[in-house]
Amino acid sequence: MNLSFFIAYRYFKSKKKRNFITVLSRISMVGVAVGTAALVIVLSVFNGLEDLVKSLYASFDAEIKIEAAKGKSFLAEPNWLKEIESVEGVEVLTEVIEDNALFRYRDYQHLARIKGVSDNYLQQGRFEKGYIWGQLDFGSETRPMAILGRGVAFFLSVDLDNPVDLLQVYYPKAPRSAGTIDPNQLYSRASLKPGAFFSVEKEFDDNYILAPIWFVCDLLNYGQKRTALEVKVREGENIQQVKTRLKTLLGNDFTVKDTDEQHAEILRTIKIEKLFVFLTLSFILAVASFNIFFSLSMLAIEKKKDTAVMVAMGARQSLIRKIYLKQGAVIALTGAAIGLVVGFFTCWAQDQFGIVSLGIASSIVESYPVKMIWTDFLWTTLAVIAITFLASFRPAWIASKVRPTEI
Repeated sequence: MNLSFFIAYRYFKSKKKRNFITVLSRISMVGVAVGTAALVIVLSVFNGLEDLVKSLYASFDAEIKIEAAKGKSFLAEPNWLKEIESVEGVEVLTEVIEDNALFRYRDYQHLARIKGVSDNYLQQGRFEKGYIWGQLDFGSETRPMAILGRGVAFFLSVDLDNPVDLLQVYYPKAPRSAGTIDPNQLYSRASLKPGAFFSVEKEFDDNYILAPIWFVCDLLNYGQKRTALEVKVREGENIQQVKTRLKTLLGNDFTVKDTDEQHAEILRTIKIEKLFVFLTLSFILAVASFNIFFSLSMLAIEKKKDTAVMVAMGARQSLIRKIYLKQGAVIALTGAAIGLVVGFFTCWAQDQFGIVSLGIASSIVESYPVKMIWTDFLWTTLAVIAITFLASFRPAWIASKVRPTEI
């Protein structure tokens, strides 16, 4: 037996003077309100998490990234770079050389990605959403410095206060002679002074070390070749419009991606999870709406004689169905309205005061992020309407089939 039906039945059997159907209708309304509020809150949390992921990636990645459509690198001549810088909306153009390398600090070794960037890299507002230890500086030509991800620094046990030990970088190279036994011809080697740690997101923290581009260019022997160009868009400019202009200039030989496109798979995964959560909670809302089915069924039984009188007086079946459908709509939409209001104020309170904490001391944010989007409220309302119609149709159809001669 349905739990809500049982509770209402107990109310009916008690000495309290309450109408059985009224109690069941109120329970149905509460069930719809709770389900609606839960749906709004969970969807808003997913929106907040999606925005948080985007902001964390944006702290490390560029607003627009240019890469070769084929191959690993491309030739970046000064005149060509000036043409890109002259595109309307481009404020800062950063050259990038990125590849895997072996790092050694004291007796520890770790394989990570070295990312060589030009001096204007830090002008793009990087690491605004993360933590920084030390000094964000790439040093000078006589003493180049590196900015390490916190995870890499942990693996290598790097000490920023140690002025003696340097970070050794090894990169494999093709030997001049295939039969050489000299290990110095098998790899390039250089040294960096650890200057700072950054913590943005685990994927970056555990894999990246930033260094001056001239240092990486010499180590990898890249010359004028680059693996990517990163663009900061001028404030007030539309990123999509700037991206379109760059695509027109560069043609099909290059890919131009904004922040979302650089991590399309992760963002797509979040959207899919949000969709499945919506479907799951909608199913739970549908289960809660079975109370509407029971209340309308009981109403149809109680009002069977009244329905027969209406039919005898000339009421059509469509009118009878509309009466019961409207009764179900009143129950469901009232509960949905209450649920939407409760969900809205709960999300607002979480956003303003951070009521529910993540419980992680080292987290970038202290509480669960939330973001309310009007489309979530719209889809929730449409889901309630659809579920209400399905729950109300069967009792309304049965009630419309009453014949006066049967009573």
